[in-house]
Amino acid sequence: METALNGDSVEPITVHDFSEKVLEQLVHFHVMKLSGGFFLWIGSEPVLSSLALAVSSKHDAMPLSTLVLGDPSDTTPSSLAQRLSKICFNQSIQCFTAEVQCHQSAMTSSFFSAKKTKKQVFVSYNLPLTNSNLALLVENRIKKEMELHPDKF
Repeated sequence: METALNGDSVEPITVHDFSEKVLEQLVHFHVMKLSGGFFLWIGSEPVLSSLALAVSSKHDAMPLSTLVLGDPSDTTPSSLAQRLSKICFNQSIQCFTAEVQCHQSAMTSSFFSAKKTKKQVFVSYNLPLTNSNLALLVENRIKKEMELHPDKF
């Protein structure tokens, strides 16, 4: 933890990179963990052609998502951000449940900290849409990385 100028504690931005060959194409993943979420760049070339944002909503079980940059007819970035945001929210709920079970007396404070861990997910998906299986395999690889290294997201 670091301290901001106003005295609040802030988490530093951390970076995590990994690559995988998916359908004969080398795909690079760049994760920047932020204090309230993470930014995930996916691509094979150094371009930023799309950017989507997803956030959880208290009014709907499915996170809200929007495309900030890119082709509006390509729903891949928004859909992926939405699904990853839901995974992060479910992980927060699981952590909250475990914390409540371990610390019954701290239930109220645990609840409020769990509510604050709903993460914003930014996704920049920069791969061609030539193969519909590519997006699914890429998403599965991200989920695997989230399981292996949850502290990086």
